[in-house]
Amino acid sequence: MHTILRLWVSLQLITALSACNPKNTEEYTLVWSDEFENDGRPDSNKWSYELGFVRNYELQWYQPENASCADGLLTIEARKEPKENPAYDPDSDNWKYKRSAAEYTSSCLITKGKHEWLYGRFEMRAKIPVDKGMWPAWWTLGIKEPWPANGEIDIMEYYRDSILANVAFLGKEGKTEWYDSRHGIQPLGGKDWASRFHSWRMDWTEEYIALYLDDVLLNKIDLDLVANKNGADFNPFKQPHYMLLNLAVGGANGGDPSDTGFPQKFEVDYVRVYQKK
Repeated sequence: MHTILRLWVSLQLITALSACNPKNTEEYTLVWSDEFENDGRPDSNKWSYELGFVRNYELQWYQPENASCADGLLTIEARKEPKENPAYDPDSDNWKYKRSAAEYTSSCLITKGKHEWLYGRFEMRAKIPVDKGMWPAWWTLGIKEPWPANGEIDIMEYYRDSILANVAFLGKEGKTEWYDSRHGIQPLGGKDWASRFHSWRMDWTEEYIALYLDDVLLNKIDLDLVANKNGADFNPFKQPHYMLLNLAVGGANGGDPSDTGFPQKFEVDYVRVYQKK
């Protein structure tokens, strides 16, 4: 009975929020997009790749081979397969070099050095994997300063049964500060919900960042509240950002993938960027 009540309340909330957040597109014009209509490797004029072990103690080895386009979709595929680490150093204290090999491979596509944007409407239609250990994300990073002082925007992030919509920046005493929002997928239908395509959106202006799932507002952040707190008077969300699309496995937040079947697929129908006319 309690589960039914929670589901009813969640659906009522989604309906109410959708009515309050209409998607007005008249004042925007499309400035960049990838519809993934080509077959084969993603467009090299738009994307490059992260390589190897990168962050968060994640288990996968990033490589271009796990990203492909077919039938109008980009597929980022996580595979359970061994990958030798050419930088292996058993005496190193760095986790990236201490591992002799990876048990999993995947891809992370980035627009860094190719395309960056300051403000606008960002949209993605995608189907995400939600099995244990899966950590798909669509996010942005600022072009100046090291993380987290460059600013991070998680437009779509999923792990451990929840959708997240976050921003991160440099807080006091060198700590990372988050304005985060977490939403469980079980009230939405769990794996049945995840078996369908959904739309994620960011509206980013000089005043705020608003993050949506299927036109439902998940998080809204006042830009005046997210300047770095190191005395440098720098707001990382008032500079250009580049985007990243990736499917991580395990690591600091992804969970244990040992009982998960592979391959796992993060499928993307399109990514679009609009800016005001």
